[in-house]
Amino acid sequence: MKLLTKSKYLIGMKCPKHMWMLINKKKEIPEFNIFTKFIFNQGNEVGKLAQKIYPDGKNIPIEDFIFNLKASSEYLEYKIPLFEAGFKYHNCFSRADILVPVGNKWNIIEVKSGTNVKNENLHDVSFQKFCYEGNGIKINKCFLMHLNSNYILDGNVNIKKLFVKKDITDKVNELMKDVVERIEYFSNIINNKKYILDEIPKCKCPKNCKLNLCWNFLPNNNVFELYNGKEKSIELFKKNIFNIKDIPNDEKLTPRQFIQKKCSNGKVHYEMEKIKEFLYNLKKPINYLDFETFSTAIPIFQKTKPYSNICFQYSLHIENKHFEYLYNGNKDPRKEFILSLKKNIGKEGSIVVYNKNFEISRLKELGYLFPEYKKFIKDIINRVVDLSTIFTNFHYYNSKQKGSASIKNILPIFSDKKYSDLNINDGSTASVMFFYSHYKNIGNKEKIRKDLLEYCKLDTQAEIDIIKKLRKLVNFN
Repeated sequence: MKLLTKSKYLIGMKCPKHMWMLINKKKEIPEFNIFTKFIFNQGNEVGKLAQKIYPDGKNIPIEDFIFNLKASSEYLEYKIPLFEAGFKYHNCFSRADILVPVGNKWNIIEVKSGTNVKNENLHDVSFQKFCYEGNGIKINKCFLMHLNSNYILDGNVNIKKLFVKKDITDKVNELMKDVVERIEYFSNIINNKKYILDEIPKCKCPKNCKLNLCWNFLPNNNVFELYNGKEKSIELFKKNIFNIKDIPNDEKLTPRQFIQKKCSNGKVHYEMEKIKEFLYNLKKPINYLDFETFSTAIPIFQKTKPYSNICFQYSLHIENKHFEYLYNGNKDPRKEFILSLKKNIGKEGSIVVYNKNFEISRLKELGYLFPEYKKFIKDIINRVVDLSTIFTNFHYYNSKQKGSASIKNILPIFSDKKYSDLNINDGSTASVMFFYSHYKNIGNKEKIRKDLLEYCKLDTQAEIDIIKKLRKLVNFN
């Protein structure tokens, strides 16, 4: 019998095919990208910090599987908190983040780097409880310890305030009713080497599929590209309707989905008056602006929360001039960031961004942190214009967007420039590369800085190119 670990059990809850591949064809699964690895590392740091709440606890090494099993059983007798205690029951194996003794029973404390309780966390702990009780360990209560989203760093990290511990015992016990059935189902899947992948049930999220196992047959302009499609996309798929163009005329669609159907033959939809109105309201000189940020699970700068976005870079185009800023230290970059922006941004004209909620939220945070610049920041916010509204409101739609209003999907329609040509070509990678190179001394810092500048510059250049083509499209001079 192949071992069903907690992590594979949770993957099976989302996608049984992925679970089967992990055990039977692991080499065919793509490697995690740098951002996913960063998230894992953040989770490990959160887990280690949580252990400090129990200073008399014992950490059990995990490198040697057999040793971990043997030591975990032995240390139960000491009645002290245990970290990474591993237990195997039948073909199931799980390690506990923290086991805390309560008389002759134990509390399970699962530590997560998120800021709330998720349904998958409950399944996580139910699997753990099954393994531990199978080893004769009496479980008293189950808790989820996660980061407190309202915690603000003031001085040194206050561990007890940083974490929130929630009793999830009742919800876990409810899931325990079906845990044996799920384990048997997953065990049958992973132990069948001859499984034809088509025989394993499909997931319902092709857009998030990293394996390209189930959905690689789908054509361009397929029903899963419907804007806010969700259940509608699944409903159509079950009717064997794969192409948007094949959706029956009597099918109930939202106005935006109807535009997609109309454009599925290659036609471009645009609302001339709406686009002209947008362009008419732009005041010169136009400032094209874009921010880059990074965040960490555990706050590292004063007056920040878990996952606060820290501004470290901007690109700014004003007419034919380009200004840029990229922090080059290993401390808090925010003061230097706002001073540079104040120096370079124009005092007049519209400030064009793509998805204004992000930039405005960062500006408000900077205004809170530096009240002396509140008036300057308020003036900037009042001048912000969001280019993305043209596309999110479907005042323009081209089937090449694939239902997305992301600037990375929009730019190739309006320009020959492509993000895929860059070494760093998305915001998540940019944030991680900056953090590693400037705060952890990992990577070629000089090269990374060059790549970061190219990436951020393209964001504002993209705004310029898109507006130029929109002007030409509607004959607006």
